[in-house]
Amino acid sequence: MGGSGESAPERTYVRRTARVVVLDADDRVLLLRVLRQPHHPAAGVVWYTPGGGVEAGENVRQAAVRELREETGLSCDAEDLRHVATTSGHAEAHWISGLVRDDYYLLRVHRPPVDTSGQTAAEKDSHDGFRWWHLEDLVRSADPVHPPSLPDLIGRLVARQVPDHVVQLPWVW
Repeated sequence: MGGSGESAPERTYVRRTARVVVLDADDRVLLLRVLRQPHHPAAGVVWYTPGGGVEAGENVRQAAVRELREETGLSCDAEDLRHVATTSGHAEAHWISGLVRDDYYLLRVHRPPVDTSGQTAAEKDSHDGFRWWHLEDLVRSADPVHPPSLPDLIGRLVARQVPDHVVQLPWVW
């Protein structure tokens, strides 16, 4: 397995997130369509992997399992997840200020149905659908993906070039 990403780094993060790159048997990736500003759809959308903040009392891998189930209805065991990438940097917005770290885990599935009924109220306000993407369609799309380097990582994973160490993705806020 790649690096664990579970141990507490010497840096203090104001937010840690766990995200899951879900690939199906046809090498499609599941992404969630998220409104940039929930009450202003004209502000645009961004495509994200399922995932979100680590809550008190859980480690990053446990958060990935919980977030995946909440946002998509997909269940897995923590051991099913392979830590493949991380990104971190400073974030500044009305709701956050400081150092943030996102950890990405790989999960391969047979294209099960997605059920978004377990999403939190905040997720229901900001999530605007989902899609199973072929990499070529994602790369050609004009819609932004976060982080922008995600298609490169997905390309490696689809090609079965799973890194033997955790890849550091460039930080973009």
